[in-house]
Amino acid sequence: MAGISGHWAFAFGLLGNIVSFIVFLSPIPTFYKIYKKKSTEGYQSIPYVVALFSSMLWIYYALLKTNVTLLITINSFGMFIETIYVGLYLFYAPKKAKVQTAKMLMLFVVAGFGAIVLVSQFLLKGAVRGQVVGWICLIFSLCVFVAPLGIVRQVIKTKSVEYMPLLLSVFLTLSAVMWFFYGLLLKDINIAAPNVLGFIFGILQIVLYAIYSKKEKVVLKEQKLPEIQKPEIIVKDENINSNKQLPELTQEQIIDIVRLAGLLVCTDKVSVATCPQDTTKAVNKVENMPKLQTAVAT
Repeated sequence: MAGISGHWAFAFGLLGNIVSFIVFLSPIPTFYKIYKKKSTEGYQSIPYVVALFSSMLWIYYALLKTNVTLLITINSFGMFIETIYVGLYLFYAPKKAKVQTAKMLMLFVVAGFGAIVLVSQFLLKGAVRGQVVGWICLIFSLCVFVAPLGIVRQVIKTKSVEYMPLLLSVFLTLSAVMWFFYGLLLKDINIAAPNVLGFIFGILQIVLYAIYSKKEKVVLKEQKLPEIQKPEIIVKDENINSNKQLPELTQEQIIDIVRLAGLLVCTDKVSVATCPQDTTKAVNKVENMPKLQTAVAT
């Protein structure tokens, strides 16, 4: 029975190594962007310093135990890759960020890790040493798993999943599952317990991503809908640009028009007696005029 449990523990530990390997490589796009722009922009170094300290702490704990070799393999890689990340950050960071990163390295890696090693080596003996270091690892891991609460709060507040990549949340959740069963099968509470919290927060991030990503898609779809334009009403004047000619007026029709105009004018004059004479003169003039043909200019 113990042999079967050991085989399962190895299987989960191996899967945990694979998933954690992917998680450790997840910041590569970020550092590629830093390399291309030759600047760290607004990125912070504390996640990489903390990850470096965590890897060192778990390696030290694994060295004090006898059956957790897979913890050494993955955290050795983690310590290696996080050292590269911190080195690149220091190379491209502005002076102020370099000073802050150096202070954190001194606080966590030198002072913190050094104090844990010295105290455990000189003040603790045998199995007690492993238990104390294990509890330190457990407490620190709980703090690391609580850190995503800041991202969760930001997602709820902004209703946006821009700063919470789905793949990273999925891999962190899978990693928590693998290491939980690895610790459970080895009956090591220091490995199993923190990953319960990691699994819960991982599922929470995935659920939030599913909720708010749908809302974002709906908003984007509404923003891309074309505006409904009112149809333009075009009134076309059929008389515009037409070449229709007015009908030809005969001499008799012109005479009638002049007489009618003369009568209308006479009604507004004080002396009406002179009207017929004026009209007759106008008619005589019109009779001697040539025939006219008018047209509307195009």
